[in-house]
Amino acid sequence: MAKNAGRRKIRLYSESQTDREIDQTLTARASYCFLGDKDYPVPLANLPDAPPVLVMLGDQTLLQKASLGIVGARNASAAGKKFTRAIAAELGGADIIITSGLARGIDTAAHEGSLDYGTIAVVAGGIDIIYPPENENLYHQITEQGLVVTELPIGVKPQARHFPQRNRIISGLSQGVLVVEAALRSGSLITARNAAEQGREVFSVPGSPLDPRHRGTNDLIRQGATLVESAKDVLEVIQGSLFQQNPAPQLDLDLSHSAGETPPPKGEELAEARQKLVTLMGPTPTEVDDLIRETGLTAALVLTILLELEIAGRLERHVGNRVALV
Repeated sequence: MAKNAGRRKIRLYSESQTDREIDQTLTARASYCFLGDKDYPVPLANLPDAPPVLVMLGDQTLLQKASLGIVGARNASAAGKKFTRAIAAELGGADIIITSGLARGIDTAAHEGSLDYGTIAVVAGGIDIIYPPENENLYHQITEQGLVVTELPIGVKPQARHFPQRNRIISGLSQGVLVVEAALRSGSLITARNAAEQGREVFSVPGSPLDPRHRGTNDLIRQGATLVESAKDVLEVIQGSLFQQNPAPQLDLDLSHSAGETPPPKGEELAEARQKLVTLMGPTPTEVDDLIRETGLTAALVLTILLELEIAGRLERHVGNRVALV
């Protein structure tokens, strides 16, 4: 199956399907932000695997403020959740936006603690899919007082493969990531690893070695993460960050193709370009720059085709600006 993975027929959205998705998104009161737009968040835009499209519901101005990601165990302890609510509230009061994943446990506590100051929930499904279901009230509160963000189309239900993708956005939007509780093998450590690879600060709350939920956080400290006992420990590191002063790269991507501009190839020419690109791809992640060089196509056209494949559910993005067929 893997051998023929790059030869399977690609099903792309028709124009009517695209229009329907856009209508459904706008009906849900959500909006789009494209990589290259002036309002696209700077820290995320600077990543090699930045999402080409963000779907958002709520206060988009929060994306322009300094942010800290807070993640941790879903089966969090009462003490862990209490600490998270308290530090999230204190950091929120210091004008730091708290970003998390709306999951059970620590994520939920992080949003609850920072709700009054604005909080960002990055979800692993469509903007209209509330997961877990018990966070429905919190989801609606965030859409009114904060912001919900996803890179997936409306109506997409969360799947296991979507969560690592979501995690890179949590860290990518943030100046640092604080891990409160985490086992040695957990999604929270994936987020911490993403943060380190993205050049973000990694913070960790220490805990008893007798509690498995602290083995991951203690190990992060052993590896050099900043030990956190209070909001002051975080603020001393991230205040004065230069993220907001570093401009995002401006991409020459204009999806409107206004009058006077060279339109993208259509029909047979586009199909030929798409086939040339897909032939070079497979289940092994490949750098986008290599695909541009090997195909001889323009960067804008390659990025457009990759976006089509991603929307069709046929492409996965990996760290290091790499992509693979699925």
